[in-house]
Amino acid sequence: MKDLSQGSIVSHIAVMAPQIFVGMILMMLCGLIDLYFVAGLGDAAIAGVGAAGNVGFLINALTQILSVGAVSLISQAVGRKDRADANLIFNQSLGLSAAGALFTMVAGCMLARSYMRSVAVDEAVIEAGTTYLVWFVPALALQFVALVMGSALRGTGIVRPTVIVQAVTVIINMLLAPILISGWGTGLALGVAGAGLASTIAVAIGVAMMWIYFHRYEHYVAINSALWRPQLEQWKRILGIGLPAGGEFAIIFLNMAVIYFALRHFGAAAQAGFSIGSRLLGLIHMPGISIALAAGAIAGQNFGAGNGERVRRTFKTVLLLVTAVMIGFTMIAQWRPEFFLGGFTEDAATIAVGALFLRMVSLNNVAQGVNFVCSSMFQGLGNTRPVLLSSGARLLTNTLPLIWLSAMPGFRIEHAWYLSIATTTLQAGLSLWLLRLEFRKRLGPVLQ
Repeated sequence: MKDLSQGSIVSHIAVMAPQIFVGMILMMLCGLIDLYFVAGLGDAAIAGVGAAGNVGFLINALTQILSVGAVSLISQAVGRKDRADANLIFNQSLGLSAAGALFTMVAGCMLARSYMRSVAVDEAVIEAGTTYLVWFVPALALQFVALVMGSALRGTGIVRPTVIVQAVTVIINMLLAPILISGWGTGLALGVAGAGLASTIAVAIGVAMMWIYFHRYEHYVAINSALWRPQLEQWKRILGIGLPAGGEFAIIFLNMAVIYFALRHFGAAAQAGFSIGSRLLGLIHMPGISIALAAGAIAGQNFGAGNGERVRRTFKTVLLLVTAVMIGFTMIAQWRPEFFLGGFTEDAATIAVGALFLRMVSLNNVAQGVNFVCSSMFQGLGNTRPVLLSSGARLLTNTLPLIWLSAMPGFRIEHAWYLSIATTTLQAGLSLWLLRLEFRKRLGPVLQ
């Protein structure tokens, strides 16, 4: 356990954020690896795997319910020096993760084709996406357990073991992807099914490694099957914080699904360009998200310790850091986005769509950074309902107009990106206002 209620805030961020960043980059690479090796199968395969991969946002919504609830409550318990409560929350979260994994397996296999038919009209895209999902769903199910264990460690100020396991997972995925997708060395090419299977095997090995780590090395929070029996009061605490945060990711899923829906009549190349571009933009966001996630654990421990002024200083420090980072990466995204897309496809139409997306939507980066920081601070304070409110506001102001615009005769792809810029900026303003209200309510007036 690492006490984040003492010492330099910047130093804590400097230690935690790079490790979180590496871990997130490694997770993002899994999706990019799939797209990279699937790209040789054509635009239909790229579009299918990209649209199917969007289901990951929906599963992330469910995993975040447990992950956010765990990291918030555990970090606050650490701040209070209440080890027993930290252990109880961790083990109750593990029990809930098993139920989430089972639900994902059943629902994913039953609804894969129905989902693909809702976001694509090309039969080749539908078939590729459905096949990929069937083999990828077990990996999504295992994420419940993996994220709960990683969140428990982050709540105690420890992130290195999670990063090491994620690195091993990505390496395994990188090795297996070309073998299973293209049949390198075996002559047995599984195509998009191989992409899903490679991820599933890699994640399964990662979960096994985390399980071994907790049994052998972790002592502050430990796996204790006697604490797995459902305790409704603890479930209420976890879900009370986690459900609104999970709703935020569900909204991301809905936003992405509506964009795929709006682009469906522009063909597989347009959906493929958006698939690649959105993943590259996610990669660009990773440094800012990493800093924000580190801030959540710091704010949680200090809030638990009753140090409200230090929570405020954490917010100000992190907001400045994230804004500076986002400005820098916006400049990178504006510089020849075609260069980055060229590594995934040679199709001119696909590159054109992806480049337009990166050049325009990267203008959101600073506003999106504000949203990341506010979301993490709400998690540290143990109240994520305002996050759901601001995300819901964006859902209404973005998706409904986009559905209407996509039905208009003169609809162009860039109309979707203009709308995204406007609604993300509005969300950032609302998030700042809601956080200011939360600070006044939970931390008291600003000290003069």
